[in-house]
Amino acid sequence: MKLNLKRPLAFFDLEATGINIGTDRIVEIAILKAMPDGSEQILTKRINPEMPIPLVTSLIHGIYDSDVKNEPTFKMVARELADFIGDADLGGYNSNKFDIPMLLEEFLRAGIDFDMSNRKFVDVQNIFHQMEQRTLKAAYKFYCEKDMINAHSAEADIRATYEVLLSQLEKYKDVTYEDKQGNKSVPVQNDVDALHLFTNLNRVVDFAGRMVYNEDGEEVINFGKHKGRTVEQVFDAEPSYYAWMKQGDFPLYTKKKLDEIWARWNKKKEEQKMARQQQQPERPQQKFQQPQQQKPATPINQDMLEQLKMKFGK
Repeated sequence: MKLNLKRPLAFFDLEATGINIGTDRIVEIAILKAMPDGSEQILTKRINPEMPIPLVTSLIHGIYDSDVKNEPTFKMVARELADFIGDADLGGYNSNKFDIPMLLEEFLRAGIDFDMSNRKFVDVQNIFHQMEQRTLKAAYKFYCEKDMINAHSAEADIRATYEVLLSQLEKYKDVTYEDKQGNKSVPVQNDVDALHLFTNLNRVVDFAGRMVYNEDGEEVINFGKHKGRTVEQVFDAEPSYYAWMKQGDFPLYTKKKLDEIWARWNKKKEEQKMARQQQQPERPQQKFQQPQQQKPATPINQDMLEQLKMKFGK
């Protein structure tokens, strides 16, 4: 099917150092510009973000610091990107919430006045979510082919949830799933351990998502200025961050997990201190030196008195 276009529609996707619009930076941009005549133009750029890419982010999109260290900065390619997009409308997947605002931030930093006033925006994810609703009622209809009675009553909802899972196990039995890295598996199995792994993809530490596990099983800060750093690295650099989080408006369970990490970190520091003390060589004992005996004072004699008289004139 050919798109009915009055002017170009530029679909674009960004890979970035993270998802914070204000502080993170673009590391790759790909643009597919669909033209009214049915032709397509494509432009892809790797970009040096001028900041480290957190490991947890690189593991998602596969772009590491070494991949972009020799690439141009966004400011160096900003004019080329703006000219390529031209007066096109903009399209993407979740683009209204992420890609468009992040692109605008980068243009503003680069001093490019990218006019948005007359553009149209097409977010394909919103079409998907609105036409294929992700409510329990919609899932029950899709998987169980039945309408929910008394939706939003606790007992009806939990019964429907149980039946949906049973239907999912039947529907996806032996179905291959491919993740973003291209790894293939059969994750939907009639096994709670397997279902746990598949339905907890973010591997959160505290359920609120303020801390997550990285690939090495280390707790990582997932917000703010320390996003992407392990909690212990933050404690090493800024121990007061623990007190700030404890006093802040964070969930109690987040603080409970933070206490556990803090206690473990302090124990490790104490063990390291003791190990250093045991490795230090013993200082050699200084030999006791007898105090030097002072010579007894010489008694005053007549010659000494004569010399004093000559010196002071008396």
